[in-house]
Amino acid sequence: MDWKSIYQARVTSADEAVGCIKSGNRVFMTGNVSVPQKLLAALVKYAPHLKNVEICQALSIGPDDYVKPGLEEHIRVNTLFISANVRKAVNEGRADFTPVLLSEFPLLFKNKVLPVDVALIHVSPPDEHGCCSLGVEVGLTKSPAESSRIIIAEVNDRMPRTLGDSFIHVSRFTHIVPVSYPITEMPMAEEGDKTAERIAGFVADLIPDGATMQMGIGGIPDAVLKFLFHKKDLGVHSEMISDGVIDLVEAGVLTNARKTIHPGKIVVGFVLGSQRLYSWVDDNPLCEFHRTEYVNDPFVIAQNDRMVAINSAIEIDLTGQVCADSIGPKFFSGIGGQFDFIYGASRSKGGVPIIAMPSTTTMKDGTVMSKIVPMLKPGAGVVTGRNHVHYVVTEYGVALLYGKTIRQRVNELINISHPDFRADLEKQANELNWI
Repeated sequence: MDWKSIYQARVTSADEAVGCIKSGNRVFMTGNVSVPQKLLAALVKYAPHLKNVEICQALSIGPDDYVKPGLEEHIRVNTLFISANVRKAVNEGRADFTPVLLSEFPLLFKNKVLPVDVALIHVSPPDEHGCCSLGVEVGLTKSPAESSRIIIAEVNDRMPRTLGDSFIHVSRFTHIVPVSYPITEMPMAEEGDKTAERIAGFVADLIPDGATMQMGIGGIPDAVLKFLFHKKDLGVHSEMISDGVIDLVEAGVLTNARKTIHPGKIVVGFVLGSQRLYSWVDDNPLCEFHRTEYVNDPFVIAQNDRMVAINSAIEIDLTGQVCADSIGPKFFSGIGGQFDFIYGASRSKGGVPIIAMPSTTTMKDGTVMSKIVPMLKPGAGVVTGRNHVHYVVTEYGVALLYGKTIRQRVNELINISHPDFRADLEKQANELNWI
């Protein structure tokens, strides 16, 4: 049979497709802004017929009805990165969290540590050769999908056709569900955030001409891009990109010309942003999508000279330990790609590993708290250890911790903390005999 005949023979409805899921199955679901919404809704409706079905996912932007109380007896989420829609369920014990480096996320499925029975994925329409692109989310999906016994694909005519290691042939699909809806948008930054802009200015000063950059999720990495228009020949090797890269490309700043590996290409795993970004990556040969186990491999990252990694934190203690995945014992997100890129950049020739964050955070009751603390909260997760931290940036400046003693680190971090907290930090550091 030719691929068109195969395609037509496997077209079905979402309700019929999820009927192949059996009790006890492990289901992988594409995440980020590529959650297959129609299939997920059909699975929630079918859930009362199932027992002990596990849904494995990473960050997922979308509804939370699949983790509503009581549903965990039928389908239970195992998230490997906690997003807002499942955070409450995780912390109430109705969903599970598996900590893992983002570089190793796909390998859990590929190497059968977590064997997959069914993959729910979201793809573009097939090209003339019968190949569908995974679109806006390639890196975390390609390997788990290929390792699954059954692949159910939402084929969305609104999904961009992205290039690189992003294609799956229609013959691999067990069921095909045609859909048409816009890809979810996820803006990275709020306009007019003066604190983020001050931090971004300090970060930009650390980025040399010819650097290859990684930008983690959040407003600060995206804000940095606005401060780089005077730079030359920048490049990108990052698990994700957002809208800010477009203007740098169009300004002739982001050329990728001096990258050590994949020169001339933006190497990326997935995108988060607006429809403008999704249209821009569509069939754009400048953007080369790869599996996350490749993009986030620290030993691949390190091959790029002048590798700059920009990531954030929930809190940092005065010795340099970085918590980025929990608030005390309450799980908040996950390790993501932070350690992969901080370590990879530190091993790069001329590399610049950066943790950038506001000096304070405001609690729900209005209390302002320092994010630079004498000691992390009890139960806090250390995502990046004190041995791997080089630069820490707040709106008050830059602290260089690499090669510094504890006494020197304490002084560096106090100097970039909020002025209202410096005296107390110094007092506690003295009591600990650190200074």
